[in-house]
Amino acid sequence: MQKEKFEKILRGRLQDLNRRLHLVDSDLGRRKDADDEDRAVELENNDVLEGFGRAGQEEVRAINAALQRLESGTFGICVKCGAPISEARLEAVPFAVKCQSCLSE
Repeated sequence: MQKEKFEKILRGRLQDLNRRLHLVDSDLGRRKDADDEDRAVELENNDVLEGFGRAGQEEVRAINAALQRLESGTFGICVKCGAPISEARLEAVPFAVKCQSCLSE
């Protein structure tokens, strides 16, 4: 397995997520419209943005955990069965913790 390749992918994704999360935070902190109808739309949009923020934070945690596994030498090993996770799976989901077989169970 190419440790450098996956570290680069993970760090790039982490940088992109941090940038997006910053934009979400900025948008959520923006001053609200005084018009009641516009405010209702903004509140709905805020709910969506907060969902994106939560999902982004979960992915940040998963990426940080994957980077720790890279450092410890356990990256690419299924946490359930101990088998190697396929490179194709890691390319699709670089922070994957389970192999395809265990994921399907």
